[in-house]
Formats: sequence, structure tokens, C-alpha cells
Amino acid sequence: MANIHVHEQTDGSEQRKKIWRTFWILSGVTALEFLIAFTLHAGLLKVSIFIGLTIVKAFYIVGEFMHLKHEVKSLIWSILLPCIFVVWLLIALIWEGGSIFAVR
Repeated sequence: MANIHVHEQTDGSEQRKKIWRTFWILSGVTALEFLIAFTLHAGLLKVSIFIGLTIVKAFYIVGEFMHLKHEVKSLIWSILLPCIFVVWLLIALIWEGGSIFAVR
């Protein structure tokens, strides 16, 4: 006997709820970024908050739109760890990069 796949007909309301939920979460984080941009003075705290919120939005976008949160943990870690090492490398290069001028 042949395998017969029956697909349920849905109206898509669950998908629309998920899309709107994602929209409101990302809009809220972006509004918080705007609030911080116009209320805090320039400095290390402001930059740190922006970097943190940008990373939060990036992880949420990758999890939702690239469906990474539905994958197995080993795949998530195999993508996440190299990204962490690249960020660490960039920070180390920026931090230590100015020492070349102190040698001369």
C-alpha cells in the first residue's frame, strides 16, 4: 500500500500570530535603542548597551527567521562558537592594535 500524506488545511492564523509577535519584540528592542540614544550621553555605557541590544536582536532574528532555535543543539553550538571566537579576535586586535605605535 502506498504512503498517503494528508496535509491539514489551516488558515495561517498561527503563523500570523508568530510573525506579529516577532515584529513587536523587535520593534520594542529598537524603540529601547532609540530611547537610549536620545537620553544617555555618549560614553562607554551607551556603546555597551547598544552592542548588547544589537546582539540580542541578532540572536532573535537568527533564531526566528533562520529557524536555528528549532535545530539540534550541536548545530547551534557549531555555528555559535566560531562566531564567538571571531568577535573575541576582533576585540583583541582592536585592543592590542594600538601598541604598535608605542613600540616606535
